Amino acid sequence: MTTTGHHHVPPGADSDEHAGHHGGGGHDKHAGHDPEMFRRLFWWNLLLAVPVLVFSEQIQDWFDFTIDAGWAAWVAPLVGTVVYLWGGKPFLAGGVVEVRNRQPAMMLLIALAITVAYGSSLAASLGWGDLDFWWELAALIVVMLLGHWQEMKAIGQAQGALAALAELLPDTAERVVGDHIEEVTTAELAVGDVVLVRPGGRVPADGAIVDGRAAFDESMITGESRPVTRGFGARIVAGTVSTDSSVRVRIEAIGRDTALAGIQRLVADAQSSQSRVQALADRAAALLFYLATAAAIVTLVAWILAGDGAEGVIRTVTVLVIACPHALGLAIPLVISISTATSARAGILVKDRLALERMRTVDAVLFDKTGTLTKGNHAVVDYTAVHGWERDRVLSLAAAVEADSEHPIARAIVNAAKRLGDPPPGSKLTTLTGQGVQGTVDGHRVAVGGPGMLDRLRTHEPEKLSLTIEHWRQAGGSVLYVFHDDEAIGALTLADEVRPESRLAVEALHKRGKRVVLITGDARQVAEAVATDLGIDEVFAEVLPHEKDSKVAELQDRGLTVAMVGDGVNDAPALARADVGIAIGAGTDVAIESAGVVLASSDPRSVTGVIDLSSATYTKMMQNLVWATAYNLLAIPIAAGAFAFAGLTLPPAAAAVAMSASTIIVAANAQLLRRLDLRPEPLPDQTAMVAVGG
Repeated sequence: MTTTGHHHVPPGADSDEHAGHHGGGGHDKHAGHDPEMFRRLFWWNLLLAVPVLVFSEQIQDWFDFTIDAGWAAWVAPLVGTVVYLWGGKPFLAGGVVEVRNRQPAMMLLIALAITVAYGSSLAASLGWGDLDFWWELAALIVVMLLGHWQEMKAIGQAQGALAALAELLPDTAERVVGDHIEEVTTAELAVGDVVLVRPGGRVPADGAIVDGRAAFDESMITGESRPVTRGFGARIVAGTVSTDSSVRVRIEAIGRDTALAGIQRLVADAQSSQSRVQALADRAAALLFYLATAAAIVTLVAWILAGDGAEGVIRTVTVLVIACPHALGLAIPLVISISTATSARAGILVKDRLALERMRTVDAVLFDKTGTLTKGNHAVVDYTAVHGWERDRVLSLAAAVEADSEHPIARAIVNAAKRLGDPPPGSKLTTLTGQGVQGTVDGHRVAVGGPGMLDRLRTHEPEKLSLTIEHWRQAGGSVLYVFHDDEAIGALTLADEVRPESRLAVEALHKRGKRVVLITGDARQVAEAVATDLGIDEVFAEVLPHEKDSKVAELQDRGLTVAMVGDGVNDAPALARADVGIAIGAGTDVAIESAGVVLASSDPRSVTGVIDLSSATYTKMMQNLVWATAYNLLAIPIAAGAFAFAGLTLPPAAAAVAMSASTIIVAANAQLLRRLDLRPEPLPDQTAMVAVGG
């Protein structure tokens, strides 16, 4: 199966991959541009700049050579005009767009700078003055093209997350038609089709396994590093990889309805969304434009009054160039793009940039219990036996009579027993409503049930097990007895299994100074048992689904900033009420409207990843914002010639180098976010069963 997917367009995403990366109300400053265009323009205009420099009188004076040919005087004007119109076209066009949108910013400043330099140089070549800046103009445009090429490369790398997600989809799929298999394009698949996914092949669309069992690498969707085994009836997601076996999958969702398409939409929305820091940067960039324009006018007037109009034009161009809010425009969007891509690879999907920004200030993290800190299904927590019987034998006998039942409790008992080996075969298996099950194993009557089975068999709970069973009940577990020839030989307890990651998640949050709160509809006894086991600070128990949001409000009334973590099903009002709503375990359902952040995996440790991402992203934003602003405020007086009396001046081309260097520094600082590892450490193999509560 072919696994390339370069032609897939992210469903629901804008086709303009650079939309909004400079802020400014979402208007794209480089609409239709790409790194390849700037790379091509840079190299061609660098070649064209060579003759402009060689035939410049100032360059000839510096290097003490002369070209006396009559036509030589027109080389710089002619080639310089080509450089201005061709190499300067992206800036001129961008300036026109900014004027049209009434949002003057970086492109307009650059357009003004190169136009002033071109106009004065052309006038000098035509005999109207002597302000000749052809070589400065060519060098300025070449350096600006180089800076933009590097910027666009950085943006392209950051926004490659959408392309990477699109490439998860295979180009073709193997559709099962009767006894035959035909190769079709992914676009030809329809809901209800059955496809064959071979070892190493990617799942072409969301569906359910109808034949086979395999371990799937879901890391690209959930961030989980270990393959997860999926069998009959299990839902699997487009883009995941079967690592060891072939399976047949019935397609349940295609195109925009797949989980992968939903993730792509979330990534695209997050990368184009605004943030508070971005709004601040946009205001600063707009203010800087007017400051730079005013500084340029004052500079020109001051130098003319000083009797040096030529130097005034040079200083004016330099001010316009060095004051370009290029770094400022890039400071925040690039951080947003990189952080969004980094988080998406770790299974953290940011829907609301403001929610992510608030996460670093959260005081309390409120976890829903069932399905969040626990797995949401029954598991055997412990089991015991009376004197003379082995514990494992008791569990095996229970599994033997439960083997044919599809009841969740029966499945939990059978699964627990299979860890010890295959249970013995049972026969004459009968379900007794409200009491339990019974059957024959090795010629003996075996039964499993609760108090109703004790009454049916007219027997009592073994006294020697009473203390153990009472402890189980206090922990909120359900108790079942195991009988052999109508005599109670042991007991086992089942509960909603606590995720092995939950304790680590609580510890990690405590290390970050966060208060951890549990909310559940379960009895207080059960909730307290879970909280004690995990080290949780506070418990809200016996809370009905519609009351959860009031508990969030109660925490907020105490002055706490609250993050609510839930499965997004019954927790929607609470997720919406919280300062930050986090939906967990949404790998196959990313369209959770009430959450600001969606965790594709079910690992609660990912919450700490959101906090770390929020802190790191905010830090990088502020670092870039401070650097870009300070650079411009310091550079403008130097560019204007305020320190010319001390011999400190800056040529226009050097200003372009400084401006580009500032932009590259901001981009490089943002790239450091890629070092942030948000994926939880793999858990050691769990040999012990850990579960508390019901």
